[in-house]
Amino acid sequence: MLEEKIKKVDEKIKIQLEQLDNLERYNSQKVLEAFVAEEVSETDFASTTGYGYNDIGRDKIERIYARIFESEDALVRSQFISGSHALTVTLFALLRPGDTLLSITGKLYDTLDEVIGIVDNPSSLKSFDISYEQIDLQDDDFDIPAIIATLQSKKIKVIEIQRSRGYSTRKTLSIASLEKVIKAIRKVDQDVIIMVDNCYCELVDEKEPTAVGADIAVGSLIKNMGGGIAPNGAYVVGKKTLISLVAERLTLPGEGKEVGPTLGINKSILQGLFMAPSVVVASLKTAVFTAALLAELGYLVEPTWDEKRSDIVQTIIFHNDQDLIHYCQGIQGASPIDAISLPIPAYMPGYTDDVIMASGSFTQGSSIELSCDGPLREPFIAYQQGSLTYAYGRLGVINACKRLLSLKQE
Repeated sequence: MLEEKIKKVDEKIKIQLEQLDNLERYNSQKVLEAFVAEEVSETDFASTTGYGYNDIGRDKIERIYARIFESEDALVRSQFISGSHALTVTLFALLRPGDTLLSITGKLYDTLDEVIGIVDNPSSLKSFDISYEQIDLQDDDFDIPAIIATLQSKKIKVIEIQRSRGYSTRKTLSIASLEKVIKAIRKVDQDVIIMVDNCYCELVDEKEPTAVGADIAVGSLIKNMGGGIAPNGAYVVGKKTLISLVAERLTLPGEGKEVGPTLGINKSILQGLFMAPSVVVASLKTAVFTAALLAELGYLVEPTWDEKRSDIVQTIIFHNDQDLIHYCQGIQGASPIDAISLPIPAYMPGYTDDVIMASGSFTQGSSIELSCDGPLREPFIAYQQGSLTYAYGRLGVINACKRLLSLKQE
């Protein structure tokens, strides 16, 4: 039965895969042109230690990122531990006591609860007298009337937009939707800082948030932009004055971007970026295949196989904990690393529910490599992302479906 459904799916998704090939070509040209313009050479792979003064390769990487994102400046550093760390550093850099942070995409990622102060923490923004408010999405899009009313009634310092869904059921926000809300905001407030959490969304479209008016955008190098090669790190791109503030929060006032040793990581960051357009498209193809096959098996999926995508995340709604667990275990069983491990739900720092996580990746926690996770709460949704190649991603999904079906029959 499964083999027949796979053949049907392979035939059905051919057009979507061809369209994704066009996206890969477009973004590959954008990346290549940035490399050529900045005259990357082998000497840029050189390592610096200590303070990291005069790191030519590091500075060149940041100019390349600024070109790709059509931004004034960029900060691309291995000193960022994760995307959440980069978001935290950026928030603390931009906000001061008495300021207000406004999320216009509802509640942010669980990992930011203690950062904001939704969950008590003496190091939170709240503990520094920084207020937080949020406006929920309406029908999976921005509630522009509510946003305008809020901006007209009070002073907001930073607006945060989380493009990807996080552990929620809403859709990821497209570049077109982002551009529309930014234009609406600017008609009311020219000064408010518009900050975009761009994790999982890079190179999924032909434009990035800073190309359509966002002041600053943040993402992780162990997601899309690292191409499965960068071993850690994150980036922040945007206006030069804002990047300077973030750099001085990451390092120290007065030194900012001038310090930060690369310790031999430049080649991995550059090579990962070079591969990123192809790896992102492999992830998207895997997501399309997943959506089509799991729908054939009777599960609700979002996005559907033929929808336009704005990130690499594919959700599968299982409506029971056992199917969620078995599917994740199947993904782990077809992973190149730790395939022998059997993931089980457990507590994870930063999350309020137990989480099951399958991630047999070369880089710990890498979300651009095939992985699948989900909190153990209704309606028991699996959040799948990544795959370094479509062939490997397809094999992983098929293995997960085989495990799911065999255990349901027992």
